[in-house]
Amino acid sequence: MAAPYIILLAHGSRDPQWKVPFERLHEQLSARHENVALAYWELTEPSLEQIVASVQAQGVTHCKVLPLFFSQGKHLREDLPAQIESLEQRHGLTLELLPPVGEHPSFAGFMELLISELISKEVAVP
Repeated sequence: MAAPYIILLAHGSRDPQWKVPFERLHEQLSARHENVALAYWELTEPSLEQIVASVQAQGVTHCKVLPLFFSQGKHLREDLPAQIESLEQRHGLTLELLPPVGEHPSFAGFMELLISELISKEVAVP
């Protein structure tokens, strides 16, 4: 059985500089994992719709959507589930909406590591 595609989903912004860190993250992750894509909720491309159409055209049947958000607001509780249901019906694949990255148990550990490094001045703040 093929590994599911992971779609990283960021919010989106009109500011083109805003998406640079997300693109960098995607490049780093996709260098190690071939089934990782990056999509944006709004205002930025590629959209979730575009990515779903692209992976479906490659024969992918299951995607996990990982929101790059700290917590669940209205978009993640209401808007995104409705969009995902619509995309599943249109494209004939399963989209599994995961909790946002900020609610993952490993996220608190990452933040603890980052804070410890900042306190010890081992990491320069940009």
